[in-house]
Amino acid sequence: MSSSLDQLKATGTTVVCDSGDFATIGKYKPQDATTNPSLILAASKKPEYAKLIDQAVEYGKKHGSSIDEKIDATLDNLLVQFGKEILNIVPGRVSTEVDAALSFDKKRSVEKALHIIDLYKESGIDKSRVLIKLASTWEGIQAAHELQTKHGINCNLTLMFSLVQAIAAAEAGAFLISPFVGRILDWYKANTKQEYTKENDPGVKSVQQIFNYYKKYGYNTIVMGASFRNIGEITELAGCDYLTIAPNLLEQLYNSQDSVPQKLKADDAKSLSIEKKSYLNDEAVFRFDFNEDTMAVHKLSEGISKFAADAVTLKDILRQKLGA
Repeated sequence: MSSSLDQLKATGTTVVCDSGDFATIGKYKPQDATTNPSLILAASKKPEYAKLIDQAVEYGKKHGSSIDEKIDATLDNLLVQFGKEILNIVPGRVSTEVDAALSFDKKRSVEKALHIIDLYKESGIDKSRVLIKLASTWEGIQAAHELQTKHGINCNLTLMFSLVQAIAAAEAGAFLISPFVGRILDWYKANTKQEYTKENDPGVKSVQQIFNYYKKYGYNTIVMGASFRNIGEITELAGCDYLTIAPNLLEQLYNSQDSVPQKLKADDAKSLSIEKKSYLNDEAVFRFDFNEDTMAVHKLSEGISKFAADAVTLKDILRQKLGA
């Protein structure tokens, strides 16, 4: 019997490693890897990554006139350095995140994304191997649309908690979305005081709903379930386009031989009765419908704040390294 991880891959799901740790990524042989400020912050504190930080600091010292500009240059370089190293391990793509502090600024998000892609190009990495991660705000979704259509840059819309966000992202032509599973479960457990099984897990249900909607209406945007709390959430989504999985859960799948049957099938979705909606160029309706989902509003706000705070912490570390 093959491992549960190999069985998961056999259902048609592309396995992605949710980590900034190179050794971990190499062990489980994922197709792609995703990073975010929190993961890079955790990795940056390990001694084996000191060389990358030192290289980024040397870069930052030579770019920008003010200390803040030098810190920004250092951080951008560090993100790309991590991405480049990851791409030496995975055959596919790496996701690199635009600062969450720009989540409500389309123009600056686009500018930052173009700058990141330029840094990758300077390092010899083609844009086809990079996904730009943006928060699934209205502004982030519109930034993704501009990057996809005008610049041919593929985007990963993250911090996604609702079908409303998913529909807008697909209409914007996003390459990939990352609907969060575990954070949805966290909210429901905290606010309903109930326990949930893998079969009625609200985070799992959310991704199933998005997957079925996309397959029903023929959207090409990839659905990548993310933010898992347990193995059950992952196996209930076997057959989803992509799943990005943290190292501890990859290890459990790697060491297990439990059966992992395919649960999601594109052909099955085509026969479902699902209402079609549209938010194309209709910001007001998007904001209203999104606002009606209390969980999604709370988790998006919380997620943006957490990623932005971790980016600030990382910048403070780099500030010290720069001697400021």
